[in-house]
Amino acid sequence: MKRFEQLKELVDSLEADFSKFYDKENSAAGTRVRKGMQELKNLSQEIRIEVQDMKNKA
Repeated sequence: MKRFEQLKELVDSLEADFSKFYDKENSAAGTRVRKGMQELKNLSQEIRIEVQDMKNKA
C-alpha cells in the first residue's frame, strides 16, 4: 500500500502544474508535467512487477 500512497501523492503534486500548463499556457509547467508523468509511468511499472511477483508466489 505504500507504493499506492506514493502514486496518489505524485498525481496530487502534479495538479498545479497541469493547471498552469493548460489554463495559463506556461511551457515550463508542461516540462514539469512531462517529467512527472514519466515518474508516474516508472512507479506504475514497479507496482505492476511487485503485484505480479506476489501473485506468482501465491
